[in-house]
Amino acid sequence: MEELTIARSLFGSSLAFHIIFATLGVGLPFMILVAEVVYQITKDRDYPLMAKRWTKAQAILLGVAIPSGTIVAVQLSLLWPRFMEIVGEVIALPFQIELFAFFLEALFMSIYVYAADRLSAAARVISVFLVALGGSASAVLITAANAWMNTPTGFEVSGGEITDVRPLDAFLNPSFASAALHVLVSAFMTGAFAIAGLAAWRLLKGNQSRRESAYHRKALVLSLLVGGVMSLATAWNGHVAGQVLYDHQPEKLAAAEGHFKTEAYAPLAIGGIVDPEKRELVGAIKIPGMLSFLADNRFDAVVKGLNEFPEENWPPFYVHTLFNLMVFIGSWLILLSILAWVVHWRRREKPLPRWLLWLLVPSGVLSLLGIESGWVFTCSGRQPWTIYHYQRTSEAVTDATGLGLYFVLFIGLYLLLLVGTAIVMRSYFRRHPLSEAFATTGNGLGKGEVKHE
Repeated sequence: MEELTIARSLFGSSLAFHIIFATLGVGLPFMILVAEVVYQITKDRDYPLMAKRWTKAQAILLGVAIPSGTIVAVQLSLLWPRFMEIVGEVIALPFQIELFAFFLEALFMSIYVYAADRLSAAARVISVFLVALGGSASAVLITAANAWMNTPTGFEVSGGEITDVRPLDAFLNPSFASAALHVLVSAFMTGAFAIAGLAAWRLLKGNQSRRESAYHRKALVLSLLVGGVMSLATAWNGHVAGQVLYDHQPEKLAAAEGHFKTEAYAPLAIGGIVDPEKRELVGAIKIPGMLSFLADNRFDAVVKGLNEFPEENWPPFYVHTLFNLMVFIGSWLILLSILAWVVHWRRREKPLPRWLLWLLVPSGVLSLLGIESGWVFTCSGRQPWTIYHYQRTSEAVTDATGLGLYFVLFIGLYLLLLVGTAIVMRSYFRRHPLSEAFATTGNGLGKGEVKHE
C-alpha cells in the first residue's frame, strides 16, 4: 500500500475515533445544561439527578477525548508536514484560541463535578453553561480550520510563497458559519439521541420500580424533545451547507449527487450507484428540479456536472453513498422524534409500547454514524485536495516510510481505549445504581407527581 493511502487511512481512523468522544463532549454538556434549567423551572429533583449522572459519563468520555485529540494533533504534523507549514502561516489562530476554550471547559467541569452540591442554583447553571460553552467553542474553532481547507481565503500565493496573510479573513472563510453551526446542532442532536437510546433500553428492561421507570421516561421525553429540535435544525443547516457547496465547491456537490451533466432543473438523486465509465447514476430515484432548488432556491438554477471538471479533480464516488446515508439517518431521526412524541402524548398515563422503544434504542448509534459519514463526506469530498485548489493531498504528505506498522499499532490502541471506556462506564454505573442515587437525593417528586409506594 502506498504511503499516501496509509497516511490517509491512519489519520482518518484517528479522527473517526476521536470524533465520537468530541461529539459527545459537546452534546452531553448541553443536555446537562438543559436538565439543570428544567429543574429550576419544575423543581423536580429527578432532573439534577440526571445532570449528575450524565456528568459522570461526560468525565469518563473526556478522559479519552483528551489523549485521542492530542494524537490527532500530533499526527497532523507528522503525516502532513507541508500542509502544516501553510496552516502555521495562515490558519493557526483558531488552534491557539482553542486552548483557552479547553481551559474554560476543564476548569468549570471540575467545579461542577466536585462542588455542584455546594453551589447555589444560579451558580450551578452558570458553571455547567460555561462547560458547555467551552466544549462548543472548541468544536467551532477546530471546524474553522476544516472549513478553511474547503474554502481557503485570507492569503495570496506569489512565486510559490504565502503572502498577504489575513488571519481573520481565513478564520471567517465562506463556509465557516454553516460548517460551525452544522457541527454544533448535530452534536447537540447526537448527545440527545445517545441519552434517548439508553433511556429506551432501560425502559425495556424488567424488574424496575415505578420510580425508576418514571425517571427513565422523563429522560427519554426530554432527550427526544432536544433531539427532535436539533435534528430539524441540522436538516435546515444542511440545506444551507449545500448552497455553500453550490457556490464554492461545485464538483463536490456534483459528486454527492452523482451528477455528470450540467443542466437546469437538475434532479435530486436518492440512492443509486455511480458508474464513472458511463458517466451516469444507475438505479437512483430522481426528483426533477429538486437539486436545483436545494442549490439555489430556484428550480431552474443551473447545476454544474462532473463533466465540467478534469477527471483528476473528481472526488471519489463513494461520497454519494455517504451523502445519502447522512441524509437518510437525519430524516429517520426527525420522523422517529415526531412519532415518539405523538405516542407519548397519547399514552401519558400508560407505558410506552415496546415496539417504539426498540426503534429508539439504536438512535444514539445511528446519530453517531451520521456524524461519522458527514465528516468523511466533508473531507473525502474535497479530494484530491488538502487545501481546495491550492495544495493536493499528495503534495502535503510526509516523505517518511514504514507507516504501515504505525497504522496497525494505532488501530490496536483505539480498540483498547474503546473497550476500556466501555468497561469503565459499565463498571461505574453498576457500582452506583439508580436506586442508590434515589436513596441519597430524596423522593425526587416534582410538581403534580403522584407518589407510588
